[in-house]
Amino acid sequence: MSAHGALTPDALLNHPEYHHTVWDLKPESKEKVAVAKDRGGPFSIAYEIHGRGPRHMVWLMGLGGMKYAWQRQTKDFAHTRADQYSSLVLDNRGIGESDKPNMRYSTSEMAKDVIEVLDHIGWTGKRDLHIIGISMGGMIAQELVRVFNTSGFVENIINRANLFIPKSIEKQIESVKHNLYTEGWLAEPDSLESVVQSFPTNGDRFAANELWKRSNDTFFTKKGFMLQLVAAGWHYKSPAELTSLANSVGKRRIMVVHGTKDRMISFPNGVVLWRGLERGEGRTGKEFLGMEDEPDVWAEGEVEKRFIRGQGHVLPIEMREEFGGWLEELVKRGEELNAKEGV
Repeated sequence: MSAHGALTPDALLNHPEYHHTVWDLKPESKEKVAVAKDRGGPFSIAYEIHGRGPRHMVWLMGLGGMKYAWQRQTKDFAHTRADQYSSLVLDNRGIGESDKPNMRYSTSEMAKDVIEVLDHIGWTGKRDLHIIGISMGGMIAQELVRVFNTSGFVENIINRANLFIPKSIEKQIESVKHNLYTEGWLAEPDSLESVVQSFPTNGDRFAANELWKRSNDTFFTKKGFMLQLVAAGWHYKSPAELTSLANSVGKRRIMVVHGTKDRMISFPNGVVLWRGLERGEGRTGKEFLGMEDEPDVWAEGEVEKRFIRGQGHVLPIEMREEFGGWLEELVKRGEELNAKEGV
């Protein structure tokens, strides 16, 4: 055990569940597709489609995250309810089974990668997609609207932002755990379905999964990580651009999620994002930790907000059931709007 009571890397490697932290969820299809032929490529993006339902869910992962990180949602939507949902998960350029080209990355170019994958699989119908982006994935989702403003591709966006820099393996994992999750959740008994044996805590399961990812020098490389970091670091949306995004997608088709105790990017940034989408406002100069006490932060608008007191960065994991319910409501609202609009 470490000084904080967590399992050491050696103990994690020898745990019966270590090789089962990534579930064996069988996709309907799995492939690599060449993208960016005229944008510095071609290079390959690896993707999987799970489920066969008419509701098309596109899950965009964040900085340093691989497609399997959506496995809870992939299982809940596209396996448990495979006749209702189809889920596309992919490894962004620079990570996992996708290529890691040595070039300048940007969220707009990564959005174009996604569009080419969507074209390849034929998910091109008007108002046909429900797009969920976490961390850098939310930035990519924003760029889908900017780059292909008239395509009708983007329907629902959950937008977050995330930056972190790795250290030595044990310190790195401890740092990432601290920044991503709440201390209470990390200390709770392992809540995920186990294949062989549960880990002692949620924190131990995350650490084992992270150790598995970072021990594979093909999936997780320093170069790929740093190039993604550049893309996330340079991402910016002005109030005018957020207004255009909201008008293009439709405010009632958008949800913004943020925890007030997010250590990766502070809560005021989530408020700024929502205000930009809802009212076209920029920074006011009053952004500070503790601004969750300002009354208008909790005011309702057309853009749905899920500001969660006391929560950290990765709500889809800590609040798996609630998160799934929010998405179901958003999908249903999108379908109702489609019917009213004659789509």
